[in-house]
Amino acid sequence: MRSPLSTPPAIPAGTLAAAPQPVLSAPGDLVLRPWETSDAPAFHAAYQDPAIRHWHTRQPASEDQVRQWFAQYRRNWAQETGASWAVTRDGDEVLGRVAIGSLNLDDGVAGCGYWVLPAARGAGVAPRALAAVSAWALGDAGFHRLYLDHSTRNQASCRVAVKAGFRLEGTKRSDAVHSDGRHDMHMHARIRGDG
Repeated sequence: MRSPLSTPPAIPAGTLAAAPQPVLSAPGDLVLRPWETSDAPAFHAAYQDPAIRHWHTRQPASEDQVRQWFAQYRRNWAQETGASWAVTRDGDEVLGRVAIGSLNLDDGVAGCGYWVLPAARGAGVAPRALAAVSAWALGDAGFHRLYLDHSTRNQASCRVAVKAGFRLEGTKRSDAVHSDGRHDMHMHARIRGDG
């Protein structure tokens, strides 16, 4: 049972789900769009990459399971619990994924996550995609704070976070399990009004 709020919610329930998940653009001809059934092979192939497998412990076992995940992503949007975008070149070629989850509409807070396919790494795809989602979330969507965490050993993810305007806030000791055991995690955040 949830207690009634003593303050108005940052984002009234039903606000996000009242419209389709938005298609967002980012510099360099990037288009962020909801996942389509035809993206299942590219999504599944991404999880064959050793780096993605190492840093992302939830992995689809088959393209059929990927399609189930896509259906869950659609339900998440309808239930206002999360959103996942395919990061594409001009809406076609899948380059990566960016998502927000753990949505707390009362406080206007959400977590972020991302990965990029090996062929697209080093070209600024992840920071541009994360910045585009952040601008939408902290702007039109009405969130106040976005956060993300990554292993202290994942320097590439740290660079993405900083380039997208997420400030380092601290270290969560022994907070997550990756393929090689427990890791300390850096916590980053971006709030409305950050430069």
